[in-house]
Parts: sequence; C-alpha cells; structure tokens
Amino acid sequence: MPGGRDVPPRAHRTFAERYPSHIPLPPTAPRPAPVRGAFRPLTIRTARDAVAAAAGYLRWLGFRDVVQPEDRPASGVDLRAPGLVAQVDPSTRPAGLRAVECLWLNGLSTPATSVSVFFSLAGYTPEARKRAAEIGLPLFVLDLTGTPQPVNHAADELAADGA
Repeated sequence: MPGGRDVPPRAHRTFAERYPSHIPLPPTAPRPAPVRGAFRPLTIRTARDAVAAAAGYLRWLGFRDVVQPEDRPASGVDLRAPGLVAQVDPSTRPAGLRAVECLWLNGLSTPATSVSVFFSLAGYTPEARKRAAEIGLPLFVLDLTGTPQPVNHAADELAADGA
C-alpha cells in the first residue's frame, strides 16, 4: 500500500441493509394543539367591548379577517370572517333557544360558513344549551374581564384545536 498504511477495503453493504424492507408508517396521533401565545382579554364595560373581546378571541383561535360591522344587522350576527359567523349577546338575560337557532340558521344560509359561534355575558337557558349540543354549535360565556369560557363540548373542541 502506498504510504505504508493499511486501509481496509470498504465493507460492502447488502441491498437489504441499504433499503430496509419495513418502512414505518406516518404517525396517526392527533395533531398537537396549535402553538399560540396567551390570550389577552379586553375588559368589558360596554356592549361594544363584549363584541371586541369576542373578536379578539376568535382571532386568537386562528380565524383571519374577523370583521365587526359598524351597525348590528337584523340577523343579530356581530362578527364575520371567512368560514365564520358569530353572535355576541351582551344582555343580562341568558341567551335563549331562538337566538341559538337563529345563529345556526344564519350560518347555514351563508355560503362557505363552516363555524357558527355564540358568546354570551349571562349564559344560556337549558333549552338553548340542549339545542346547541344537538347541532354542535360552540357556546362561550364572557366574564367581565373579557375571557371566554367554553360552555359545551363543541366550544371545548374549538378552544383546543383553534380554527
């Protein structure tokens, strides 16, 4: 050998060593929750603040282009985004069955709406909660600090998974 060094010949790897017969399947575990910072609530002093707090929360969940119309439309929908309609009830009475169904129907009649979300300061009547559970409509309660709390399973899922 030149230079007086004995260099062993390269070991030959077989085809099976180069190309394993078993290729692992991709992971099928649920996707991890999206990484997002802490939600920064907006203190609620007026009805407009409640709508702004809900809009901020929806943006935090990942909805883009959330808009708040200048005047509240007759439909009661306070917020819109691509794939989203949302209503905010700032009254001191629990939101009722009619309000939940109207939002749901409005979402069905709006093209490309995949999610309808309801926010209330005073909570929901038992009938409204039952109907929302049946149709999969997320319900949230806003406290006066502006922090939404999920009320039903659909809201829990939305809060965990985001948009």
